[in-house]
Amino acid sequence: MTIQRRPHPQRRRRLTALLLAGAVLYLVAVTAASPTAGEALEALGRQGTLALGLLRAQLGDLRREGDLPAPVLLAIGQSPVLLSGQSAVLDLHRTVETDDSAPPPEGTDAPEPDQTVPIPETPTRPETPLVFADNGVTAKTLVPTSPDGYIVTGDVYINNRSSREFDASLFDGTFDASLTEEEGPQVLIVHTHGSEAYTMPPGEEYEPSGDCRTTDNDYNVVRVGDEIAAALEAAGLTVLHDTTLHDYPEYNGAYGRSLASVESYREQYPTISFVLDVHRDAISDGEGNQYKVVSGVAGLNAAQMSFVIGTDGGGLEHPNWRENLKLAAAIHQRITDDFPTLMRPITVRDSRYNQHVTTGSLLIEVGAAGNSLDEALLSARLFGAAMAEVILNK
Repeated sequence: MTIQRRPHPQRRRRLTALLLAGAVLYLVAVTAASPTAGEALEALGRQGTLALGLLRAQLGDLRREGDLPAPVLLAIGQSPVLLSGQSAVLDLHRTVETDDSAPPPEGTDAPEPDQTVPIPETPTRPETPLVFADNGVTAKTLVPTSPDGYIVTGDVYINNRSSREFDASLFDGTFDASLTEEEGPQVLIVHTHGSEAYTMPPGEEYEPSGDCRTTDNDYNVVRVGDEIAAALEAAGLTVLHDTTLHDYPEYNGAYGRSLASVESYREQYPTISFVLDVHRDAISDGEGNQYKVVSGVAGLNAAQMSFVIGTDGGGLEHPNWRENLKLAAAIHQRITDDFPTLMRPITVRDSRYNQHVTTGSLLIEVGAAGNSLDEALLSARLFGAAMAEVILNK
């Protein structure tokens, strides 16, 4: 026959004490971060079913009808916050017990179960998009109203202000620049005029270093370069971002200094095929008033962008400038496919803008001085994604 041995009284008391201590630690841990009785009760409510179930199973139901279990009373006594709301804890406890009631008798209408929607891994676009703070600058969307005066290929308008001639037959969908097979950085982002900044909303101003310029890289085009780099890297490209302010403290000679930086990077990393010089434009009306250039994207204002492509028209060696232009046109078209007014016409000039270094060298202007930084950052993300797609799908 089986003999059941009852625990020794002293051992039983020790076991009970240990369980009580564990219960106290559990309940105090649940409410420890709650500064008020209300928040403590809410925390207890979130964990209450588990806590009360464990205590009841381990210690038995020691309460009289309508009272809290002894372990809970002990835990409340150890927490001044909970002690001040003891009656509310009792109400919460009764509610927990009521929720565990038996199902309704057969034939009655049972309540619909809660439909718990899992939180998605990737955030979805909110129904009401975030609204950028208004910086008070008049907004305009600049779009060509006629092909007159432009070279047009697909949806790409090109304003040829150089002394070099070309026509739409140049654009056959190809471009020379491509990724190398060797491992290493593939894209270099630089800023010849890194201190170029935007017009911030009230309360978000920066310390200026000039007219719409700042050396604070959280507010100038260097910040825009960060956003482009992040989008390129998210697509799988390897990016170097040179945050040097080549236009500060001296503006003159900035292109010579940025060229030295690009050549240094290229010497160290010959895998760099694409060089992106990120600027912002400055646009004003006939009276000298600045305005911002915007395109509507998902209910927000995105800063309009434009490429500036250099040639050898100024006398400096740049034999392959057409390849830079073809790459710019391909990216421009890809962006326009999704956002028809986000890109302003490409401008071609006689200056070469250091684009002779690679056939994948581009100058992109993200917005204008009148745009807000938020508007420029939104465009930077869209630009980076489109550029990566064009490069990777060549």
